Amino acid sequence: MAVAELEVTPDDVLDHLEAEAITILRETASAFRNPVLLYSIGKDSSVLLHLAQKAFYPAPIPFPLMHVDSQWEFAEMIAHRDRMAQEIGFTLLVAKNDEGIAEGVSPLTHGIHEYTRIMRTVPLLEALDEHQFDAAIGGGRRDEERSRAKERVFSLRESGQRWNPRNQRPELWRTVNTKLVDGQTMRVFPISNWTELDVWRYIRREQIPVVSLYFTRKRPVVERDGTLIVVDDDRMPLEPGEAPQVREVRFRTLGCWPVTGATDTPAHDLDELVLDMEQVRYSERAGRLVDGDRGDSMEAKKRAGYF
Repeated sequence: MAVAELEVTPDDVLDHLEAEAITILRETASAFRNPVLLYSIGKDSSVLLHLAQKAFYPAPIPFPLMHVDSQWEFAEMIAHRDRMAQEIGFTLLVAKNDEGIAEGVSPLTHGIHEYTRIMRTVPLLEALDEHQFDAAIGGGRRDEERSRAKERVFSLRESGQRWNPRNQRPELWRTVNTKLVDGQTMRVFPISNWTELDVWRYIRREQIPVVSLYFTRKRPVVERDGTLIVVDDDRMPLEPGEAPQVREVRFRTLGCWPVTGATDTPAHDLDELVLDMEQVRYSERAGRLVDGDRGDSMEAKKRAGYF
């Protein structure tokens, strides 16, 4: 007798991914003394926040959320962060490099690579050490770019939060080793097996709040070297004869606004966005100028402790 083939629907895939992520979050809360969830305010960390609520409901999320504030995020992202903290009631830690702020370090003055090191990597590492977190949960996905594809779900960090992709533990048949020795910590990626399309389908299904920067709206834009930059405030020096033009744009990925390129592909709501994602064939991180600072930029940053 022939065995009937079962049709796997997108909702079946999301159910599986959700269950896997919730299991990873619960394992992290159980296995580590002092975990933290890194909250970038983007789509991936918005999904992580929602999953954490589900994983521990009706209890509150049992670990704090931490945002590394470079001072160059979109204003809308900071407003969304504070609103979510107030509505949900999670503990929010904000890590900043006060010395870098006082010196006026920016992506416009120090170059993308050095700015990222000073304003993102340094405060992240300092905050992880200050609070003695032994596990940091992040929203990295293997489909984002090549270096993230080398990560395990439970990704070991040696002393100084340094990552060695050749020194990672096997994860066979969902069996993980969460043991740490002095100086070691863990980075945990519960949605590592998700794709960008999975993320957006899940956001639509669960009605997860995200910032409207992901949707097509009229915004002030300058075009530089083929990249559309939304001018979010008056700190960006304009070139001679340059003036922002109002255009309908959106973002696939969010970072510091002077170094994050927008796209003019239309997606005014979640249905249009998911439809676009089902057709797109280029990486979301094509708009992240930090990735292209040099050939090995992202892997080099990750080896030094960047998320």
